[in-house]
Amino acid sequence: MALPRYSSPAARLLALQCALRADHQGHVRLPNGFLRGMRLRGRTELWSELEHAGWLICPARPHAPIKVRLLDAAMQSQDSGRSIRARAAHWALHPTPLAAPRGIAPTMQLTALTLAAHTCDSTGSAELDVLTRLCGQSPQQLEDLLDQLVRSRLLAGWRHIGDEEISWRLSPHVGVGRAAVQR
Repeated sequence: MALPRYSSPAARLLALQCALRADHQGHVRLPNGFLRGMRLRGRTELWSELEHAGWLICPARPHAPIKVRLLDAAMQSQDSGRSIRARAAHWALHPTPLAAPRGIAPTMQLTALTLAAHTCDSTGSAELDVLTRLCGQSPQQLEDLLDQLVRSRLLAGWRHIGDEEISWRLSPHVGVGRAAVQR
């Protein structure tokens, strides 16, 4: 996704859902209640943020059902089929094995989703710069978010591997699902 580094975590989550739900012409139609379910209802600044980044255009200010058009050429030429992207969009809302509790802040949702995408068999690792870029956070902010995931019992722990990589373990009570293994 070609979003600027300064894009907020909430805008990144919204952009991900739009990218996965777009048709082959880049049109997206989000059903009534969708943003409410993501805890982003009424957050019109997110649409402005994505428009300002040159990533999409809202023909009219968003209201339900929301219709937008993606401007990112890469999003308009996706090879994967619509059903595969629909499954990915659903998984992005409920990432196995790190489905965050309802009502959690977008920064935590995005961090849990990013870690879930890099987790296999209850452990994961990724380069620090990749995680900070995908989560839209500084290294210090990311460390705070990882600590919060440990306190919420989604992670058993995390650590630095050298200066450039981070690894983590899921809490024992978090079940590893097929979606995480299949990536």
